[in-house]
Amino acid sequence: MDLVSRIARQFHDSAQIKLAVVEVLAAPIAQAIELMVQSLLGNGKIMSCGNGGSAADAQHFAAELLNRFEMERPPLAAIALTTDSSTLTSIANDYSYDMVFAKQVLALGQANDVLLAISTSGNSPNVIEAIHAAHQREVRVVALTGRDGGRITELLGETDVHICVPEYASARTARIQEIHLLVLHCLCDGIDNLLLGEPE
Repeated sequence: MDLVSRIARQFHDSAQIKLAVVEVLAAPIAQAIELMVQSLLGNGKIMSCGNGGSAADAQHFAAELLNRFEMERPPLAAIALTTDSSTLTSIANDYSYDMVFAKQVLALGQANDVLLAISTSGNSPNVIEAIHAAHQREVRVVALTGRDGGRITELLGETDVHICVPEYASARTARIQEIHLLVLHCLCDGIDNLLLGEPE
């Protein structure tokens, strides 16, 4: 297969998988939007975390809220727990890498906050610990996972939201991450829509 055909196949596969999961993911995405808006209107904040590409997604999401998405609006309270190298390395060095997000959630989390926990496998130990910490602090969780949701599925409570890219759609990390990015943009758009209404 030549490179152009290979690239075209990547685009086709990505588009088809997104269309295949929209009916499964639309409702939990809407629930997550409503949860996040409720938090923001109640002077809460949204914390986000993940590893690797998911860390980039966590930062991307926080930036879209704190700065702006597509409409001009006041900044929204959001923080990515993946960005402070001194905090991350001190916790990893003094305790363990599993605790790099959890200790931040324990310190910063309040009862009206939301934790966006991103893990394509649903098995990332430090994201799992962050969820445990969130529950200790009465912080609600929006989990963004893939495949069967991994261990995270078992941790979520009735007031949490699970957005899981199902394994039948794709088990490939790259495809899951592409859908995660679309989900994040849906969250940003929905938050702006509920807060500001339709753009003129």
